[in-house]
Amino acid sequence: MRVPVFDPVPAEAPIAGELAQAVSRVARSGRFILGPEVEAFEEAVARFVGVKFAVGVSSGTDALTVALLALGLEPGDEVITTPLSFFATAEVIVRLGAVPRFTDIDPTTFNMEVSGVDALIGPRTKAILPVHLYGQPADLRALGELAARRGVPVVEDAAQAFGAALGGRRAGAWGTLGCFSFFPTKPLGGWGDGGMVVTSDAALAERCRRLRAHGSIGKHEHTLLGGNFRLDALQAAVLGVKLRYVDEWREARREIAEEYTAALGASGAAAVTTPAVADGASHAWALYTLRSARRDALVRALAAAGIATAVHYPKPLYAQPALAHLGVPAGACPEAERAAREVVSLPIYAGLDRAARERVVGAVRGAV
Repeated sequence: MRVPVFDPVPAEAPIAGELAQAVSRVARSGRFILGPEVEAFEEAVARFVGVKFAVGVSSGTDALTVALLALGLEPGDEVITTPLSFFATAEVIVRLGAVPRFTDIDPTTFNMEVSGVDALIGPRTKAILPVHLYGQPADLRALGELAARRGVPVVEDAAQAFGAALGGRRAGAWGTLGCFSFFPTKPLGGWGDGGMVVTSDAALAERCRRLRAHGSIGKHEHTLLGGNFRLDALQAAVLGVKLRYVDEWREARREIAEEYTAALGASGAAAVTTPAVADGASHAWALYTLRSARRDALVRALAAAGIATAVHYPKPLYAQPALAHLGVPAGACPEAERAAREVVSLPIYAGLDRAARERVVGAVRGAV
């Protein structure tokens, strides 16, 4: 029997009744866009993350769009970010007419290497955009100190890191703005697309609310050029139920990750490198990602054994054809390029049973 990389059914099955009640409540209400369900979910997320405000939007990509628009990003501005991420991280910057400036990654954590950020800050720098890749917080302490010293806001791309923390402070609460995705595979996943912008700045929160609804302050009264970035009430209701279990599910993924690391590290399999957790970090374990110089052969061997894998991500962002016009040469970020050739993610989700875990470990050991 095949072991998928992700399966929401085992975790959701015990709460099926609660989810059905939430869906029924929305159906009976007749309020399907924004409204009280979204407001209640926003308040719950703000409390969970430890910020004053949360603004529900239509996706994680749109969360980044709204956050950067709220900061006043204009054509020609620059945003410093990482080249190892999902395409949306750079896509949003370019779509808004700005320029992504890429700094290399720390090969141990896969996150933005802070030491390279300072040299990239210039007069057109509008934001620093770290990505908490695979669910591990970036070095937010160092980034925060640098950003404060240079007067540049930090926008956290925490799409994969809902529930993660550093030094007891949740991801999303460190930057000027934090952005989450509720895509079904994320640590808090909905039954469709959804996202959230969080902040403790009242003025920015208000701008985000306007921007998500065509920049409006009332019917037919528009003060900003925004878009249709609103969160559906149905997604908010489903996510509100699942929020109550998100730490429990994160703990389950942590246990699986530790089992994988103990078993694969103890195997002496030098052909794979297990993920490391930074000091003081609480990982969300959205993904459990190995490194292997023989990645493609490992993927084939695991597929033959019925173990699904995924590669997040197979090339640095600047190597994508849609971003070729940026003119970033090969070799610009060597650690990110090497990681893109080596990373592979194993199955990890709440409800992954012990027999399946043992099959995964056995297949990796057999392959390497």
